[in-house]
This record gives sequence, C-alpha cells and structure tokens, in this order.
Amino acid sequence: MGRLFGTDGVRGLANRDVTAELALSLSAAAARVLAETGEFAGHRPRAVVGRDPRASGEFLAAATVAGLASAGVDVYDAGVLPTPAIAFLTGSSGADLGVMLSASHNAMPDNGIKFFSRGGRKLPDATEDAIEAHLDQSWDRPTGASVGRVHSYADSGELYIQHLLSAVPCQLDGLHVVLDPAHGAAATIAPEAFRRAGAQVTLIGAEPDGLNINDGYGSTHLERLQEAVPAAGADLGLAFDGDADRCLAVDAGGAVINGDQIMAILAIDLHERGALAADTLVATVMSNEGMLRAMQREGITVLRTGVGDRYVLEEMVRGGYSLGGEQSGHVILLEHGTTGDGVLTGLMLAARVAATGRSLGDLAGCMTLLPQVLVNVPGVDKHAVDSHPVVQAAVAAAQAELADTGRVLLRKSGTEPLVRVMVEAATAEHAQEVADGLALIVARECALQQQGAIV
Repeated sequence: MGRLFGTDGVRGLANRDVTAELALSLSAAAARVLAETGEFAGHRPRAVVGRDPRASGEFLAAATVAGLASAGVDVYDAGVLPTPAIAFLTGSSGADLGVMLSASHNAMPDNGIKFFSRGGRKLPDATEDAIEAHLDQSWDRPTGASVGRVHSYADSGELYIQHLLSAVPCQLDGLHVVLDPAHGAAATIAPEAFRRAGAQVTLIGAEPDGLNINDGYGSTHLERLQEAVPAAGADLGLAFDGDADRCLAVDAGGAVINGDQIMAILAIDLHERGALAADTLVATVMSNEGMLRAMQREGITVLRTGVGDRYVLEEMVRGGYSLGGEQSGHVILLEHGTTGDGVLTGLMLAARVAATGRSLGDLAGCMTLLPQVLVNVPGVDKHAVDSHPVVQAAVAAAQAELADTGRVLLRKSGTEPLVRVMVEAATAEHAQEVADGLALIVARECALQQQGAIV
C-alpha cells in the first residue's frame, strides 16, 4: 500500500477512497500526534474546519469535526470557505490545527482532506507520516469535560474579506471585472471582496449546488470566461478553481493570462514598490523560459524548485522571499498568506491594472511566452532516464540544437511509470518536433518490457 498523503493532503473518490470513517480517524490521529509533539501543551487545543461546496463535504466535515472533538479538541466550524481562508483563520485565530475538506480543481465526485499546523502552514511530510501511523493504534479517549466542544465560526467569512482588502494597495474604482469562481468555495467571498474594493463585478459560474463544482467553469475551463469578458465589455476576467487557491486571468480581448504571466506582472509591481524581498521570484522548473528572460531584464532573480506549491513555499520560507508560484495559477504572497490564494492574487492583479491605467494585455506584454510542448511517455522505467547514456546524449544534443532559443526538461512522474518530456523553442512546430523525437528515444530505450524493470 502506498503513502496515504499525497503532495496536497489526502484525495480521492468521496465515499470510496475518502470516507467518513477515514475523515474521523485521520482527524483524531492528527490531534493525537500534535498532542504528543507538545503542540497542545499548557492549553485546551482548538481547530478551524472548513470545506468547499461539494455535497460530500457535508458528511466529511461532520466526521472531521467529530474526530477532532472526540480527541479533546474544541472545533470552530467555518463552513464553506476557500482553502486560503482556512489557512489564514488558523493562523490569525491562534488555532492549533486547521482542516480543509476539498479536492481543489478535481471533479465533483472527488474530495480531500488538507491539514494546516499552527500558523496556517501545511504539515511537513514527517507529521503526515506520523498521523498515518496512528490510524490503527488504540488510544486513551478523553471523557467528561475533556471532550472537545463544537462552535460555529460565525464571522469567519467577514474576517477573511477584511484580510484580503487590507492587502490591496489601491481601490479598483472604475474597473469592470468578470469573476468565475467555478461554482466553488469563492462564489460568495470573491464578488463581495471585489465590490468592496470598488470594482464593478459580473459573475459567471457562481451558483454552487453541491454537484456542479468545476463543471465547465473555473481555472481549468476558461472558455466561458474568454467569451464573457469581451461580451460584457469588461477590463479583465479572473477564474478560480474549486477551493480558490489558484487564479488564472483573461484580458479584455479574451486572451488567457497564465500563472507565469501573472507572477511576472506582480513581481514587477512589487519590485517597483520596493516590496519584492531580495528582488527574487520563486517559481518551478515548469515555468516558461520567457518569464525568466523578462525578469532578468527587470533585475529580478528567479529561483526554480521542483513542481508543487509546497516546494515553492519551502524555498520562500527558507530564503525569506515574498513572491512565488506555479504556472497553473498557484501564487503565494508570503506577506499576506501561507498558501496560494486565488482571490488575493486576482485582487493584486486588478490593483496593478487600476494603479497603472494600463490594460491587462499590455501589462502581460512584459514577457513573451516561448512555445512549450509537453509529451507524456508511459510504460517506461522512469528511474533509468537520468542515467541512461543514450537518453542523456539525446537530451544534450537537443539542448545544443536549441542553444539559447529554448530548453529541454525530462521529469519523472511521482505516481506512474511515466516520463514527461517538456520542450520550449522559438516556434511551436520546432518544440513539438524536438519533444516527439525525444519521446520516441525514451520510449525505445527505457521501455519496461525491454529493461525488465519493476516500478
């Protein structure tokens, strides 16, 4: 059996993989692990629990609350809120633990469980492993007055909105914004925050019914937003995913502005205001080379990490950096939050438009995206790729051919016998040609049946 926790908590098909029993057991185990490490020493422990609007979140949240209270933790139920709101409330309230029930951008049948430690940070791998190890262990349950109590966190949404507005450097007066919250957790929060910031708001994908989250709307389905922004005559559009920890944008003409472009715009903004710590942006190896070149021209250093917002955050914390994120739209503004925050990212992006008087499309022109092609090569021994002489020679030859007009990256999948071949080049045709050629070599040289490998 593999590790229960993935790169972003526990996730799977609700009521099959992620059950009420699992939610209850995981929450109780988390409380016991934190108690054993001394996190609860000297006080009665408290936890904040939230969820996205999925139907399954109702019973999973109930089970989570029950598990925590059974372990002696007082629970503050925040209801439906974005993941970054739960991280923020965990930190701002001084709670010992935060729990979010969400499967992020996944389709409605899935759900997941994310834990935050004191301060609103994701749990380290070692703590997650300890929680998993405690699942089947017997324990001394509290009784009487020692059991946890359950409270409604009535003003949680208002506190989060006030936090968002406190971070925005200017009003959005005169700006018309189309918002697409993917029928998800930000369906109420996002329009309220933008309206209070002064923007005129048009909404699509903002009628969650428990079953329609991420269904044809949001950051993974931008087509409707691309149509809605020009049709409304709006200045820009912003799309979030189901739990609103990521944001992608659309300019007035309907062109997509991806996470790399958003990070570039925000990096330049912070740089000009003297608020970009160490004049450094933290991104992943998947970020487009065009962004790096643009940042270099602006005097901004880019540090690259492995794929995953937790690795971006780790590097930001290590170096004291203020801005980082991923091409997918996870953007972390560390001064204001400990995780990707789609609504905050959207507000900061809109504020840059308002403050400069320039269109979003014009601001995005600070960088030129190199055509990027990604080819998945299944059924291969992914562990052999890094040291296979023929593959490495082919990669070196491809990089030499591209020279400074592009780059090659081979990345092993974390969960499958799969290698991802990513190529950037001056033209999409050239990138595709190089990627296809490398994919054929990887498939031929590292085929599982040929190598007899076990993955």
